[in-house]
Amino acid sequence: MAVENQDVLKTVVLLAAGVVIVPLFRRIGLGSVLGYLAAGVVIGPFGLAFFLDSQTILHIAELGVVMFLFVIGLEMQPSRLWNLRKQIFGLGLTQVVVCGAALTAAGILVWGLRPAVALIAGMGFVLSSTAIVMQVLDERGERAIANRQRVMSVLLLEDLAIVPLLALVAFLSPAPAESGEQRWLAIAAGLAGVIGLVAVSRYLLNPVFRLLAAWGAREIMTGAALLVVLGAALAMQWSGLSMAMGAFAAGVMLSESSFRHQLEADIEPFRGLLLGLFFMGVGMSLNVPLVLTNWVALLTGVLLYMGLKMTGVYLVGRVAGESNREAMARAAMMSQGGEFAFVLYSAATQGRVFEPGLNAALTAAVIMSMTLTPFVVLAARWLLTRGAAPVDMQGVEEADGLRGDVLVIGFGRFGQIASQALMSRNLSVSIIETDTDLIRSAAK
Repeated sequence: MAVENQDVLKTVVLLAAGVVIVPLFRRIGLGSVLGYLAAGVVIGPFGLAFFLDSQTILHIAELGVVMFLFVIGLEMQPSRLWNLRKQIFGLGLTQVVVCGAALTAAGILVWGLRPAVALIAGMGFVLSSTAIVMQVLDERGERAIANRQRVMSVLLLEDLAIVPLLALVAFLSPAPAESGEQRWLAIAAGLAGVIGLVAVSRYLLNPVFRLLAAWGAREIMTGAALLVVLGAALAMQWSGLSMAMGAFAAGVMLSESSFRHQLEADIEPFRGLLLGLFFMGVGMSLNVPLVLTNWVALLTGVLLYMGLKMTGVYLVGRVAGESNREAMARAAMMSQGGEFAFVLYSAATQGRVFEPGLNAALTAAVIMSMTLTPFVVLAARWLLTRGAAPVDMQGVEEADGLRGDVLVIGFGRFGQIASQALMSRNLSVSIIETDTDLIRSAAK
């Protein structure tokens, strides 16, 4: 009974930390990600010590990232991915190469690391946190904006890059290498996993969901949605690929299904809770004594890596035709290391490419960069709005004391068509629009 009470106590502590700390951080404008990280530090092994094994929490919480990528996959139809191929393999690959070269050079020249170690350390930091970037976009209401497709394209390429990077770690490892036969078997298993996932997603899932919908059992539909996500992730892991990529691939395959929106609605509550748990687990993993003992060197390294990465992202964006505002905003959002860095650094330690002490320092650096990201985004937003010209309200009526039969919010193409149909029936229409140029052009 005591053990069960301890488990319940830990669950209550997790929920209480999130419920109390996260709204407080959002209230003061620091965002929910930083709130979850702070909550993890407070209740973790170096805080109040309610949780001593942060790795267990992280393993469970990785399911949040898996479900997150499944939802992203649902929004990326194959035709849409094909249209983004130049951004994914052009902008994304260029950014990874440029930033990776800069960070590798810094590791060699500034920290005196061996080239192989500096390469893995730098490339781990290049892989931005998909969870943090998309959370920032969600909180700012910018996830659906067209120019943010570039952000998604780069994040997708970075997620794909973990596969060759893990292969590179195996190549650089002084540990006994796999035989040629084992390597071919691993490649065959990976291909079989991908082909099997495509076949099941294309030919089996839609009939199954139609059958479940006909039976009308809502809770079974939710269970089936979870089964699809976790089954695809597990199949990819068994095939030697990442769980996250399996979930993303399953989402893409189901993106043109008639059940897409229902799947997204069923997964959303679990995704949000587990993603928050993931960030708490990251906060618990922060080695506070190591940071306090070596805070000058760690902070210097984190700021140097973040600065170099932001510079690389900004320059690549400008060369690719982004405006100064877009390039700076994207550089701020993607300034941190991501969750795949933990996977890469752990593999490098197991393969004896890294010493355990270096792994702990680099992991702490990535977590610190995640913690600093909300502040970097706030600073970039302040810089971008500081020199902005005031909105020209000449010839524009303010939305005060509006009267009418119908209220139309947004006067884009759809709003204009809808308003014409209403006004043709002699209905009085009041319109709210934030783009003053659009209002003036519509008035003409």
